[in-house]
Amino acid sequence: MYKKQMIFQKIVCMSALIAAVLVFVGSLGISTDLYDSLSRTILYPDYDLDYTSVAGSRVYYDMFGFNSDFTKISIVLILVTLVLFITNSHSRRKYYIGNYVATGLAVAAQIAMSIWCIPQIANYKSQFQNNVDFEALEAFSKDWGTLYIGPGDTFWFDICYVIFGILLLTSCLLIVNLILKMTVMKGEQEALANGKGEANG
Repeated sequence: MYKKQMIFQKIVCMSALIAAVLVFVGSLGISTDLYDSLSRTILYPDYDLDYTSVAGSRVYYDMFGFNSDFTKISIVLILVTLVLFITNSHSRRKYYIGNYVATGLAVAAQIAMSIWCIPQIANYKSQFQNNVDFEALEAFSKDWGTLYIGPGDTFWFDICYVIFGILLLTSCLLIVNLILKMTVMKGEQEALANGKGEANG
């Protein structure tokens, strides 16, 4: 049980770090297609986002604030996850207070970021699909040689859902690992106590 738990512990901590990096990648990519397709349709983005060749194309600029925060917070998430490795939560045989704190911080950060991001991603995806005039966008792309994306071209929105699903899965695995670790530690303490009792007897 001890060896299996230690292997599981390393896998879970590494998975948490990989998931955090994937969130960062998602934050960089979520506006990529929108930029290539919609950014040039608005003539004066600094003055009037509704003065556009394609109705609804302002969704790209409306996402700026969220996207910037998304990227910054994803970097914070990576740093918080690295605390698992700084405290040796991936390799320590016995957990101490620092390991419990590191695990709690990682789980809290993962869940909080998911709760903050997922509804906003869903909202901007809905704005893109429901507000953009795709006939006008297709005509614009043909005239100006820009990328055309239709209402079904939501790869980056959808992949972010997958990424956050992975992130929440690692949160569950970190909790499971903590419970297993506590069970193993308790078992070792009981075995030591029984061994001492037999030796004294």
